[in-house]
Amino acid sequence: MTNLTSLLVANRGEIAVRIFRTARALGLATVAVHSDPDADALHVREADAAVRLPGAAPADTYLRGDLVIKAALAAGADAVHPGYGFLSENAGFAREVLAAGLTWIGPPPEAIEAMASKTRAKDLMRAAGVPLLDPVDPATATPADLPLLLKAAAGGGGRGMRVVRDLDQLKEALDAASAEARSAFGDGEVFAEPYVERGRHVEVQILADAHGTVWALGTRDCSLQRRHQKVIEEAPAPGLPEGLRTTLHAAAVAAARAVSYRGAGTVEFLVTADGRPYFLEMNTRLQVEHPVTEAVFGLDLVALQLRVAEGAALPLSPPEPTGHAVEARLYAEDPAQDWRPQTGALHTLAIPGEVRVDTGFTDGDTVGIHYDPMLAKVVAHAPTRAEAVRALAHALAGARIHGLTTNRELLVRSLRHPEFAAGQLDTGFYERHLDTLTDGAPDATAAALAAALAEAAPAPDAPLAARLGGWRNVRSQPQTRRYTTAGTEYEVQYHPVNHPGIRVLAATPALVTLEIEGIRRAFHVKLKSNEIYVDSALGAHTFTRVPRFPDPQDRTEPGSLLAPMPGTVVRVAEGLAPGSPVTAGQPLLWLEAMKMEHRILAPASGTLTALHVATGQQVEFGALLAVVQEESLS
Repeated sequence: MTNLTSLLVANRGEIAVRIFRTARALGLATVAVHSDPDADALHVREADAAVRLPGAAPADTYLRGDLVIKAALAAGADAVHPGYGFLSENAGFAREVLAAGLTWIGPPPEAIEAMASKTRAKDLMRAAGVPLLDPVDPATATPADLPLLLKAAAGGGGRGMRVVRDLDQLKEALDAASAEARSAFGDGEVFAEPYVERGRHVEVQILADAHGTVWALGTRDCSLQRRHQKVIEEAPAPGLPEGLRTTLHAAAVAAARAVSYRGAGTVEFLVTADGRPYFLEMNTRLQVEHPVTEAVFGLDLVALQLRVAEGAALPLSPPEPTGHAVEARLYAEDPAQDWRPQTGALHTLAIPGEVRVDTGFTDGDTVGIHYDPMLAKVVAHAPTRAEAVRALAHALAGARIHGLTTNRELLVRSLRHPEFAAGQLDTGFYERHLDTLTDGAPDATAAALAAALAEAAPAPDAPLAARLGGWRNVRSQPQTRRYTTAGTEYEVQYHPVNHPGIRVLAATPALVTLEIEGIRRAFHVKLKSNEIYVDSALGAHTFTRVPRFPDPQDRTEPGSLLAPMPGTVVRVAEGLAPGSPVTAGQPLLWLEAMKMEHRILAPASGTLTALHVATGQQVEFGALLAVVQEESLS
């Protein structure tokens, strides 16, 4: 048995904070590592000690295994937990940790290596009798093989994945997937397999010790995905026949035993509409969605990882599961704008209700450009699936999230969608429903009125005369303010007492109470710079004051393509140069930001008259990338 005393987490953000929470409960000292942008991040503030990794980009910081090991030794840590992502599935790093005399909180390097390549892992699983989809050779693919799914052999998280429905697009998709995989994982190998329409993504959590015990901790459904990245997960996977659950559990245990696995891991399957399961991959680490399994089984998987690493034996069988758990990933992104990630200050993050919130942020923190834009994981556990879904939707709907556009409204609508409520889950959910889930911002008239009243209300510490005068001392004529929210402009005329269908009951700079058609409503208001955040049971709204006079500098040349976010230009269309003809919708540039790749498309058919960037160049938000002159219709 090894007796650990101090743990370094080779990661950042919410997973580092979550691991530190368990480490503290077990009496372990904690050590964080951080890049320069993360110098004051929550995971750094939570740790007993922290070591700087100079630089900003992951390649210079969190992916530098040599610097991480040096930090662990310098801080006196005797164990390293990799979390998920970054170096968590790097067999070379695991070996270097062990060679340095440190305890590795993860599976043996040989198991990581065996599962590191999806193509090699499939060969291994075929030999172990685990069901697989037959691979397709892109060079000999025929229309009968369509649609195809291209996947990076060395990666995960949706990077290097493309769906191909037309053979004429196969070569371009292969090149793009390979380039993205090489950029993300240092390995451009891509393979093809049949793309299963309306399949379900179901996985099995496993936990194994060094004494021959392997637990299969139930199933999780992770079918609701955007860009092949999970959005909502739940345990157990609903609606699976008992025979199928048994098959999945047995296949997951067989996969673990095939590589002499130890620690926590996940075996992922694709389940077809007619209930046939196929092995996808094994993630040799802790999953983002592990809290739903913890909730259902009443376990702390991180604590068990640590105990297994110390040499402890698991009981021969796991505890019995109870109830149902659902997790939603709250992202700083705009689903209506191609899932565009958001950066900037997070003024407020408050989620009410009896839910678990795992986050790497607190009020006032900044969401930067270098890392994944996930703000928090919100988890609800209840006796039944319907109760868990309802509790999670209610908590998210009542959350106060100020400073950034998020996917919160999409999550609430997804959880309340009839298909999801009925357990009709598949990976095409957002392809079918994204437009309706993001369409039609709720009417903000009452919220805009509340914003105007809060702005005009005297502060609590205002002079006594102003507070005693209250609303009776304002001008008798209505006052006007203008705001924009969700692309709609609201002009509000407010009066101390008279509003059609609305009665003002109270107003302070932070809280406005209105009676709307006989129903009393409370509006919580927060003012930050030029933004006003209004939260109520009617919804959350962010208002921007409309300036009295437009700024002439806001105008740009017609056809200008501006950077929608700060990031790095990773590709320029082949042969693209000033004078090149372009067609509407043609990809011109690829911009990488916050672990996602974004295409910059030609706004119209015409001629590229200017190109201001090159591959590898970093750009700021709003930077001029290129200019397209639309062709004349005459």
